[in-house]
Amino acid sequence: MTDNTLTSPVYVIGGGPGGLATAAALGRLGVRAVVLEKSDAVGASWRRHYDRLELHTTRRLSALPGLPVPRRYGRWLGRDDVVRYLEEYAEHHRLETVTGVEVSRVEPVERAGVPGWLLRATGGRELLARAVVVATGYNHTPYVPDWAGRDAWGGELLHAGHYRNAEPYAGRDVLVVGVGNTGADIAVDLAEGGASRVRLAVRTPPHIVRRSTAGWPAQRSGILVRRLPRPVVDRVARVMCRLSVPDLAEHGLPRPEKGLYTRVREGAIPVQDVGLVEAVRSGAVEPVAAVDSFEDGKVVLTDGSRIAPDAVIAATGYRRGLTELVGHLGVLDERGRPRAHGRRTLPGAPGLHFTGYTNPISGTLREIALDAHRIAKAVARTTGTAR
Repeated sequence: MTDNTLTSPVYVIGGGPGGLATAAALGRLGVRAVVLEKSDAVGASWRRHYDRLELHTTRRLSALPGLPVPRRYGRWLGRDDVVRYLEEYAEHHRLETVTGVEVSRVEPVERAGVPGWLLRATGGRELLARAVVVATGYNHTPYVPDWAGRDAWGGELLHAGHYRNAEPYAGRDVLVVGVGNTGADIAVDLAEGGASRVRLAVRTPPHIVRRSTAGWPAQRSGILVRRLPRPVVDRVARVMCRLSVPDLAEHGLPRPEKGLYTRVREGAIPVQDVGLVEAVRSGAVEPVAAVDSFEDGKVVLTDGSRIAPDAVIAATGYRRGLTELVGHLGVLDERGRPRAHGRRTLPGAPGLHFTGYTNPISGTLREIALDAHRIAKAVARTTGTAR
């Protein structure tokens, strides 16, 4: 083993926003933090996102602790802006990052009567830590449903995580599956990028909100209402949506039956409109029923209809990918998500923290920044390692 538990650093697994923010917050409290990143650079997952991507949260409310986002990036940061900011952030805080190291398993240990953690990593590394912060990211492992007949289908099928831009799909018929923010963005990108036909498979109609109304960002509304009772937020949101977003029912995208905050509490974040409403109204993007299966070279939809797109892009989400890493510790729920988040830890796993595994209505980066301070204070208090 390479360290003694009593003097070892806090290891942060993952060099994305959550890991970098927490490492910086720990450093400001005098706690040595080492960021372990399996790729060759920080912000790896952001580098893989599609070209069109823009944050739906404002520049000011997307900054991590200790470094404002530069004004030159504008109000809504693009993918490359986020990557540059994360690089600048790691350099500004002089974070101790080790790239090319993947942690495969975290195990509890005790040395000299002190509980700690053993990290098994690439190259046979065994790293001892008093505390561990897991920040491998919300969008870790692409998920594609196991549709019947999927493997025998002859057309192109890819997960949205592998989509970059519309250029390869110019003049082609494309079906996008999933109407979250990613699916909506990609459908609009395809329509604007020259695809001959773009259909959007919808299982549950989403709530659609304007990213900004009269200069007021939807994120600020999310911050204001997230502590209010769910029925109150549902009623207010219903009125606001009817005033700001046209009814798309006649175009195949009806308003949801459940309230906006009810859906948020179930894990469904509203779609921020950056072109979807107009694309649906104009017919550039056609909502259709959800995918049921693949059969005889066609995609079978849940309403019984059959279509024959040239390509299917599955914007069907991600899995957290935590099972092999910490699943044996009893810290995950039935869906593979951490049972405790942020500063909280479970009684059977003291010193094991998770950050970045929620998708709050108030903005993920904002909540990551708040969590970083809370985790750092909790770690410094429980380990006694702050200067």
